[in-house]
Amino acid sequence: MNNSQQRGTTERSQVRRSELIATGRKLFADTSYDALSMDDIAQHAGIAKGLIYYYFKNKRGYYLAIVEDSVAELVARAASDTDLPRAERVQRTIDGYLRYAQHHQAAFRTIVTGGVGFDTEVQAIRDAVREELIATIAEGAWGHRELPPLVRLPLLGWLSGVEGMTLDWLAHEDDLDRATLCALLVRTLRRTLNTIEEFAPDHPAPEPDPDPPAPGT
Repeated sequence: MNNSQQRGTTERSQVRRSELIATGRKLFADTSYDALSMDDIAQHAGIAKGLIYYYFKNKRGYYLAIVEDSVAELVARAASDTDLPRAERVQRTIDGYLRYAQHHQAAFRTIVTGGVGFDTEVQAIRDAVREELIATIAEGAWGHRELPPLVRLPLLGWLSGVEGMTLDWLAHEDDLDRATLCALLVRTLRRTLNTIEEFAPDHPAPEPDPDPPAPGT
């Protein structure tokens, strides 16, 4: 097999793997890990079960690949709109986070709660996405991602609260719309940023937009 044929084979494998992950994301969107067997997955996907084993070795490997793909999308959404004013970018980051949680509930719960039982690999994925989201908030607020502990810890506490509030909101969506929750989280973040400024004057809270956009627009 020459180099061109090898590249073609590799590209087809990557496409096929991506297709399987996309299928898995749909299947696990609102279905828990334990509720789907490998036979169920193969049947819903219309493929031979061996194909999943070929690309992912086992069900857990397949699920981890889906979670990692979901995390990549969540982070990408949160980090988008880099050309916006800083205060507006923070609002958009929070709204993008809530939109993702709303439309990918099973994956979101897995990311936030750490997966199936105590799964160290999923825990590591969760910790990585937390750090990335904190860095994204920091970049939106102060224009840089590196933070001293005195600044990082309050943001981590705020994000932990966001995770808990979002999980509860998903169970009671009819009682509170996303735009209102987004506005609430933006307000609590502003309080956190103001408190950070008190303890770390070199990290001042960004000025609010004079006419902030409506959440969810």
